[in-house]
Amino acid sequence: MNATQEKLKLKFAQALAAAFGTEYAGVDPILVAASNPKFGDYQANVALSLSKKLGQQPRAIASAIVEKLDISDICEQPEIAGPGFINLKLQTAYLEAQLNAIQADARLGVPAAKTPKREIVDFSSPNIAKEMHVGHLRSTIIGDSIARILEFQGHDVLRLNHVGDWGTQFGMLITYLREVYPEALTTANALDIGDLVSFYRKAKQRFDEDEVFQETARQEVVRLQAGATDTLHAWKLLCEQSRREFQVIYDLLNVQVTERGESFYNPLLPTVVEDLQSSGLLEENQGAQVVFLDGFTNREGEPLPLIVQKSDGGYNYATTDLAALRYRIQQDEAKRIIYVTDAGQGNHFAQFFQVAGKAGWIPDDVELVHVPFGLVLGEDGKKFKTRSGDTVRLRDLLDEAVIRARADLAARLQEEERTETAEFINEVSQVVGISAVKYADLSQNRTSNYIFSYDKMLDLKGNTAPYMLYAYARIQGISRKGGINFQELGDHAQVFLQHETELALAKYLLQLDEVINAVEQDLLPNRLCEYLYELSKKFNQFYDRNQGVRVLEAEEPFRTSRLVLCDLTAKTLRLGLSLLGIQVVERM
Repeated sequence: MNATQEKLKLKFAQALAAAFGTEYAGVDPILVAASNPKFGDYQANVALSLSKKLGQQPRAIASAIVEKLDISDICEQPEIAGPGFINLKLQTAYLEAQLNAIQADARLGVPAAKTPKREIVDFSSPNIAKEMHVGHLRSTIIGDSIARILEFQGHDVLRLNHVGDWGTQFGMLITYLREVYPEALTTANALDIGDLVSFYRKAKQRFDEDEVFQETARQEVVRLQAGATDTLHAWKLLCEQSRREFQVIYDLLNVQVTERGESFYNPLLPTVVEDLQSSGLLEENQGAQVVFLDGFTNREGEPLPLIVQKSDGGYNYATTDLAALRYRIQQDEAKRIIYVTDAGQGNHFAQFFQVAGKAGWIPDDVELVHVPFGLVLGEDGKKFKTRSGDTVRLRDLLDEAVIRARADLAARLQEEERTETAEFINEVSQVVGISAVKYADLSQNRTSNYIFSYDKMLDLKGNTAPYMLYAYARIQGISRKGGINFQELGDHAQVFLQHETELALAKYLLQLDEVINAVEQDLLPNRLCEYLYELSKKFNQFYDRNQGVRVLEAEEPFRTSRLVLCDLTAKTLRLGLSLLGIQVVERM
């Protein structure tokens, strides 16, 4: 809800109390944005909802409310329409005052959270000895965007990368490398990530086919858990090699994240089992220690257990996640913990959340949220793969986006007969390529699958990053053309709204706080994308030579007023895009 809606809701509470008694002050006025501009800007539907309770016709109730409704400082005279809708149109003077108030505000009128909280965003989560692939793209950029928005709102955000850096895979890999390439376990940088992945595949194949190798690998895991010096040293080298490659990706994406891998929680796992045992939740089932779950059954319809400790005494992902959850609540003191993973893990989160709840580990003031996302599909509608059928490496995908952005820019420069420096071409290609990939993902409702298309995401038209970046660069072009320094317009510059495209742009600029508040709650970054896309369209309509207004050629005070509108649009685009993890460029 934006500041204007909050003011109007307060006014409605006062009017309802004055018209029908103080007990009606808390009734929801059902105030929504008007679906059609001809009905105004907002519509209150409270009269219809009160008809039965008051025993009156909705129009009569609406008339009684309007008679007591004092909004002359915000809206024009309310109109009652249809069966009892109350239509409200914002005053031009009110819009002008609001814009004048936010133009010098770095937050553009978006208030910070009234009660900041400690929030954890768990995202990205690659596995050691494996390359980051397209499947990690969504978790990484959705998680980063959510973290940026929560940080902007003033929350204390801990960005955690729950890396798969422990377990059986290390026993397999170390055992195999001891045989074929022992130097890799003693010497730093002996392997690159491609070699490591190749060795891992071969180790996995041996593990699946060779029982002797399998047993040796399991013993290696025991040695790792016991802290054997040589095994621990080898483990650290393998982790460091993977981390270096992960960091290349994070640097390309401009993502900050704090690693806290599965190994961090390993010492805490026995306590998880002990506490579940003492709470009476743990049962033995086929030699394993399990918790039976409500609402989950196997194919035979029998209750489904969550395995906490395997029959051989080992632990699994659920045990680690339970330990991590307790640590985050007790030590990190998080009040909301957000897990950004693919939708396929939905049952896993529902199950271990249920166990933690039954154990009494989740205080009433702590919220656990699984943020699921769909698959990335190829243009054939199938899971996105390389031509050879392999999973697409994330590094290759990002590099390809930059290469294509560079080719598009080169074609445009040739068509416009423009010459630019290599530095300009490199910067714009990098920003546009990476931004296009990020925005194409974030602009989708994260719960859906989406089709990955370089052509669509790099298009200068439509709901794409280049379209937004172009709108921003267009405004900077106005500044260059007119020799205008937007920062020097000063707080004294006043906004005067005349043209219908100015009014439409002004109203949209004032909705930023509503959008950011919505994303903070529902964790759907595509809402912010939709807002920025519509804002860009409204700016282009405002500046359109045929239907819009003159800016640099206008007479004062409208010239300065329109420059302020341009500047506010650019600031809003820059802020909004930064919350999506997207940089802007001054020229394209």
